[in-house]
Amino acid sequence: MILDVLFLLAGFVILIAGAEVLVRGASGLAASFGISKIIIGLTVVAFGTSAPEMAVSLQSGFQGQTDILLGNVIGSNIANILLILGASALIAPLRVDAKLIRADVPIMIGITLLLFLMVLNGVLSRWESIALSLILGAYAWFLVKENRAETEKEPTDKTESKGKLALLLIAGLVALVLGARWLVSSAVNIATAFGVSELIIGLTVIAIGTSLPEFATSIVAALRGERDIAVGNVVGSNIMNILAVLGVTGAIIPADIPVSEQALKFDLPVMIAATIACFPIFFSRNRIRRWEGALFLIYFVIYITYLVLDSTETVELDTFRQGMLFFVLPLTGITLLTILGRELRRRYQISEYRKQPKMNLTDKGD
Repeated sequence: MILDVLFLLAGFVILIAGAEVLVRGASGLAASFGISKIIIGLTVVAFGTSAPEMAVSLQSGFQGQTDILLGNVIGSNIANILLILGASALIAPLRVDAKLIRADVPIMIGITLLLFLMVLNGVLSRWESIALSLILGAYAWFLVKENRAETEKEPTDKTESKGKLALLLIAGLVALVLGARWLVSSAVNIATAFGVSELIIGLTVIAIGTSLPEFATSIVAALRGERDIAVGNVVGSNIMNILAVLGVTGAIIPADIPVSEQALKFDLPVMIAATIACFPIFFSRNRIRRWEGALFLIYFVIYITYLVLDSTETVELDTFRQGMLFFVLPLTGITLLTILGRELRRRYQISEYRKQPKMNLTDKGD
């Protein structure tokens, strides 16, 4: 057991280090070929911070532990929104880029709902995974087209050769594979020893661990005042988790991905609710305020508490579930609708004010 815990921790460390090296090498190579930084941020860095999820999903998929594969993606997306955005907003209110609200957030909501519709029959088939991979290609094309005006060549950093950057890229990939293997194997052993399901392990320990690159990126961005990066990193990572991690992995592994009843009835709806909640909060004055970040964190604690109670089958679970169903969820819905209504009214008033004729200050009275 002690050895499994050590391998679990070592796997986390190697995963995070591998993701860092991978991002450095990939972004450096992209810049050396004249690809703009905004494209690098929306593609290479977003995929790089999702690389631990990809590595763990591939490893668990080939080992037949599909509950870990699915739980990793669902749990990571929930943690990205509720934990990472919540903690980042508590540090400093986060600015949300208008383009993110117009395009990327609706895309994130759309593909999350699409995933739910795909798995309603209890399985994500290889063809559905291929469809998600094709949507990933379309999304990448959309990013390039959307930002074509900013793709002029930027000065190349001559301090590092392309050969060195390529070696960093390879080293990062190797570290990801090794870290994923240790992490998945040790997590399965620990889950078996304590009688905890692989889905719970995937939704909690592995999901939070593989979200550490996003967590570090967003926290550092918030501390440095680059608050729009903190939000963009999470939105881009959630899109990549579904389209790249789940789509590409499902297309590669030799079997369909079964979806458990618990994931269908609880975890996927929680992911959908957290994703949809982003829109009214992001839309409100294009920022995430501290109290909204605190709300996200509270819901993450509630979600983890439910998973713990469910895994231990305690008698308090029914009371907890009733409280969520008849108090917390309705209150949250009312809060989000109020935020959205106030913002729509505010924007309407601003629009009407701008339509009013302006007084000519040079005119003089009689």
